[in-house]
Amino acid sequence: MKKTILLTLIGGAVGYGYYYFIGCDGTCSITNSSMNSIAYGALVGLVIGFPTQRSTKNSQKK
Repeated sequence: MKKTILLTLIGGAVGYGYYYFIGCDGTCSITNSSMNSIAYGALVGLVIGFPTQRSTKNSQKK
C-alpha cells in the first residue's frame, strides 16, 4: 500500500513538473491546467503502483 501511495505522489509531482517546465500554449487539455496535469500524473502513478496478485506455490498446483 505504501508503494502505491508513493508512486501516486511521485506521479503527481512529475505531472506538475511536466506542466511547469514543458507545458502547452493553451491547446492541450491535459497540460493546459496544472490540476489536470497533476491528476493525470497521479493516475499514471497509481496505475503503475497498483498492487498485482503474486503467485504462490499453493496456487500453482496442477
